[in-house]
Amino acid sequence: MDILIQADLKRLAEIGNGPCVSLYLPTQRATSQSQQGPIRLKNLLRTAETRLGQRGLRPGLMQALLDPVRRLVDDAVFWRDQSDGLAIFLTGGLFLHYSYPLAFQELAIVSHRFYLKPLLTLVSGNGPFHILALSQNSVRLLEATRYTVEEVELAGIPTSLAEALEDEDPERQLQHHIGGPTARGVAALFHGHGVGAGDREKKSILRYFQLLDRGLRKFLPDEKTPLILAGVDYLFPLYEQANSHPNLLGEGIRGNPDAQSAHQLHQKAWPIVQPYFDQAREAHVAEYNRLAGSGNASADLTAILMAAHYGRVKVLFVDRDAQQWGTFDPVTSTLTLHPEAEPDDEELLDLAAVQTFMHTGTVYVVGRDQMPDGTSLAAIFRY
Repeated sequence: MDILIQADLKRLAEIGNGPCVSLYLPTQRATSQSQQGPIRLKNLLRTAETRLGQRGLRPGLMQALLDPVRRLVDDAVFWRDQSDGLAIFLTGGLFLHYSYPLAFQELAIVSHRFYLKPLLTLVSGNGPFHILALSQNSVRLLEATRYTVEEVELAGIPTSLAEALEDEDPERQLQHHIGGPTARGVAALFHGHGVGAGDREKKSILRYFQLLDRGLRKFLPDEKTPLILAGVDYLFPLYEQANSHPNLLGEGIRGNPDAQSAHQLHQKAWPIVQPYFDQAREAHVAEYNRLAGSGNASADLTAILMAAHYGRVKVLFVDRDAQQWGTFDPVTSTLTLHPEAEPDDEELLDLAAVQTFMHTGTVYVVGRDQMPDGTSLAAIFRY
């Protein structure tokens, strides 16, 4: 889903014919609180109407622009099919809405382009990782980011010990140990009771994992992507012995994964993998601190906006809760700031973040306590 979010961002960032309305609100996943969504959306619509009026939009055009959202307010089916957050984008002839697994703060922004910093949070400071869930009867590979998880279809891969070894040499088969009343040795191993299991059973499971590892290589092409193992304790050393993926994390999810959904495994996996992604951000903070004052890093808004416009920003840190309204002309390097949004303004921190993203820079949307020097914007330049 991370790839889909990036595609959404790129599509929205290329639209700039205004007025553009961006609405964000938290939603609920089909609970008794789901009725809060329509109420929040009505409030945001009133704010958007006020701001569109301030920009001089005629009432008839305003009604035509906002009518698709008004229809959503009373759509009971729509509200039953939500995630944690809803993002809505409107401009002339275009109406888009996306449901995401992040509870957005309520926002109604009107500008000549869409406001995208909340979406950048979904791809900020995290990357893809995989969860490999192993049990006696199944193998699941989950592809995840901080906010998303999806199961990968494992076509052509053995997903049980019996399937993996059915074509092996008879001396290596465990057909008299699996699939019938005497299958206690292998079952015990997979369910964590294999302390007294013999070497033969262990060797068979190891062989199974070697075949599985070979098949998984095409589904794990990026050697830098972290892999987290989920299974009973006894399987960990056996799989580690068979594994060829260079970024299998030492800590895993202990216990039989069959009784756990993809969402439950994802919740347990993120605390394990988060330090891995935090290291990259912390390394960039250290790089910024090392380069500050050298001309290769800056917290100056004008310098960052100019660099972002020309694709010179390598890494950008932006305060997720801060806003700075004004105008910026890259031709003359003229920056005008206002304490509150005026009719022709845009949110300049969002502008820097979106332009950095569109030029393949790394963007960290973080809290103020994670910003270098406690600033609202900080950048490392490519040159």
